[in-house]
Amino acid sequence: KQWYQRRVAITAGEALCNACGRDAVCNMKQVDIPFFKKILLMANVCDHCGYKDSEVKSAGGISEHGQRITLTMTDAGMDLVRDILKSETAKIHIPELDLTMTSGCLGGRFTTVEGMLENVRDQLSSINPFSFGDSAPTDGTETAEDEGKDGMKNVISQLEAVIRGERLVKIVLDDPAGNSFIQNLYAPDSDPNLLMEEYVRTDEENDELGIKFMKTENYEDS
Repeated sequence: KQWYQRRVAITAGEALCNACGRDAVCNMKQVDIPFFKKILLMANVCDHCGYKDSEVKSAGGISEHGQRITLTMTDAGMDLVRDILKSETAKIHIPELDLTMTSGCLGGRFTTVEGMLENVRDQLSSINPFSFGDSAPTDGTETAEDEGKDGMKNVISQLEAVIRGERLVKIVLDDPAGNSFIQNLYAPDSDPNLLMEEYVRTDEENDELGIKFMKTENYEDS
């Protein structure tokens, strides 16, 4: 991704491995995304068990308003390689597939649209891997649970068609914290296939972000 790379030093710190609980190393790097804001890339590596994971967080605070970004795919070759930043507070919605991934499903990710769709597919597949392959029922005695599995299998099949560029859909990134991003291919001009909407957060969303009762005025007097 040559368009956003900057020469920024990588900082290494101590961390605990999420797999084995032993000492690990956390590498952190701050990246300034043009026409957006700064983000913090974090990668944990454990020399004991070999476990690796990564996470993305906004280097700034919570935005004044929530933001909803809608990408209308018109050219798979261009749209699938767009960069996308999904913060840990954002959810993904694909109306054509009647699919919504809540904020807690994928965490923070910085990848491409194709990469994000692959993450969604893998997450759905991991929910119940026994609903696919040889373990799926074949004797015609399907229960309500089996029908649900078939529905999930159908969604994943449609999702894979989008990943292969055989189907065009709308991808909605809804972030109450306003810290998510989909690359504008026409920047600094407006992108005809990107709709950016700001909205006032609900009390429930403010509560989930931990700012409902946050005191920001006369802080020193508290």
